[in-house]
Amino acid sequence: MKLIYPATVPPLFSATEGASASNAGNIFATNSSCAKASTEAEIEAHEQLPLVEPSGRVIGMASRKDCHNAQFKLLHPVVHLHLLDGKGGLYLQKRALSKLLLPGYWDTAVGGHISYGESIEEALLRETREEIGIEHFKSTYLLSYLWESPKERELVNVFAAVGTFNPTPNLEEVSEGKFWSFEEIERIIASTPDAAGSSSSAAFTPNFIAEYKRIGNQLKCLSTSNSCCE
Repeated sequence: MKLIYPATVPPLFSATEGASASNAGNIFATNSSCAKASTEAEIEAHEQLPLVEPSGRVIGMASRKDCHNAQFKLLHPVVHLHLLDGKGGLYLQKRALSKLLLPGYWDTAVGGHISYGESIEEALLRETREEIGIEHFKSTYLLSYLWESPKERELVNVFAAVGTFNPTPNLEEVSEGKFWSFEEIERIIASTPDAAGSSSSAAFTPNFIAEYKRIGNQLKCLSTSNSCCE
């Protein structure tokens, strides 16, 4: 999967104009400069994300806040990285309590938005460095798929990396992190009565649960031997 950007920067999606029209998923307004953002709410308002078709073709641009507006469900791309220790462990991060979406839930080792103008690979490297402090790793592309929650629609680009890692969580992004055994993950998922996790201390995000069900066997295979996954 590659993002295909247009030759010229597209206009910025306008929530105000979009809200005033019916089925206004493709209404755009003039782009404006982004102020430097420091808090989660400021980032939501000012960070500009590409809007895409399922193929990866970029068709517009919108703030993260508008991409998380359930009224519009603007499709935007994200990256996920599954971190494996090669000994049957899968690293998960616990989302910081400052997060606007699903604070305090356990999630994929790395997950983040692709900023407008970035490639998928650039976003993957940046998010991994920002969230868990790892700069050097070899990633394997697994798949891309569409994910829809009550608040948003994402084009998820999934990667995995196997090696000896020492993640250092950025406490502004991640409250903690640890390696989990596949058995422990699967036990909790199996006992989860709904998509929100089985308890406050071991609650997985709905997206992680759904993604693990897609690629859990592939991750276990990669964790022990790359050859069996080819």
